[in-house]
Amino acid sequence: MRTKRGLCYPSLVDVCLDQRVVFKKRRVITGERKMVCRKRPKLSPGMPGECDLFDTLPDDLVVSILCKLSSTARCPSDFVNVLMTCKRLNGLAMNSLVLSKASEKTFAIRAKNWCDPAHRFLKLCADAGNVEACYTLGMIRFYCLNNRGSGASLMAKAAISSHAQALYSLAVIQFNGSGGSKNDKDLRAGVALCARAAFLGHIDALRELGHCLQDGYGVRQNIAEGRRFLVQANARELAAVLSSAPSQVTVTRSWLTWNSLSHAHPHPVPQPQNPNGQMTGMGCPLLSDFGCNVPAPEAHPASRFLAEWFALRDGTPEQGLRLCSHVGCGRPETRRHEFRRCSVCGAVNYCSRACQALDWKLRHKAECTPVDRWLDEDGEVEGEGNIIEVEEGEGEGEGGGGEGGDDVIADS
Repeated sequence: MRTKRGLCYPSLVDVCLDQRVVFKKRRVITGERKMVCRKRPKLSPGMPGECDLFDTLPDDLVVSILCKLSSTARCPSDFVNVLMTCKRLNGLAMNSLVLSKASEKTFAIRAKNWCDPAHRFLKLCADAGNVEACYTLGMIRFYCLNNRGSGASLMAKAAISSHAQALYSLAVIQFNGSGGSKNDKDLRAGVALCARAAFLGHIDALRELGHCLQDGYGVRQNIAEGRRFLVQANARELAAVLSSAPSQVTVTRSWLTWNSLSHAHPHPVPQPQNPNGQMTGMGCPLLSDFGCNVPAPEAHPASRFLAEWFALRDGTPEQGLRLCSHVGCGRPETRRHEFRRCSVCGAVNYCSRACQALDWKLRHKAECTPVDRWLDEDGEVEGEGNIIEVEEGEGEGEGGGGEGGDDVIADS
């Protein structure tokens, strides 16, 4: 379009057409940008040109597979390695259903590796309803982090779900009045919790219940019934060992050998030694009353964590407090003189009669040396508490002497 002065202006139609062309070009350019920004489809390494088959799997199927993996994990790395594989697996592995199925070995965290992420992971599993996580985190909070209320509530949550180990741990707390004073002991509650744990198959709880019946500790004394429970504990322990290692049945013939350390003698005799000067034939204490040496049972991951935690702190929880001398326990005192101490040597102390019975047969019988009096860490004379008599040859080899004994264990 030309004006009077010879200037040319574009017509309205041309302007509209140009705008349409520009808009169309912008759409094409924007579309190209969107195509460039889209995620490139993954290719299966064995099938070039085809999409990754893992992306086509539904989430429900992947979650089901992860549940099976978490429930059969043999160590924490079996599960952690899945979290590090890809973003999708990381997200699905943190599903509450997967966390609720995780096995106890998934939480077998080393004390030296304890950190806030590990604490948060255990908390997530506990919130998802995993009873093993509730028990493990409860033990760590109660004994290591000194958070008594939260730790006891987590163990109680696991006990409500019929977790035998949690029931037994709560029984030990009731027997000792852990986290409180000596007046906070509730022997009847401890016996009731032990009975429930023993009914669920917990061997240490059955052994503890047998000693309570023999001693009349928190329950009416019944020596015959107590011995029967101790024999049942021995039989269950052997059955558990045989069922857990079917491939070692040919080796079990060496277990059924006489163990001279497990029987009382009027006159002690030198024990057989190997070329290194170490005593032989000690084996596991559980069936040694019947002449059997079975492998020692594996400690629970929570107990191993407690032992490692305090080993990193010079083996003492706090000034004046002691650890249970049984190697498979790891429980510390929460107040001075909470655990019972051997009245013969004064060198060992135990959180429960079951730990005392196990450690007596395992090692302490060969190490115990009579001492008239002993000193505690502050140089004060100990040995003023009531005595729990120990009689050789009864059930596990230990008996008791009344409901009042709580400070000293006498080995004879």
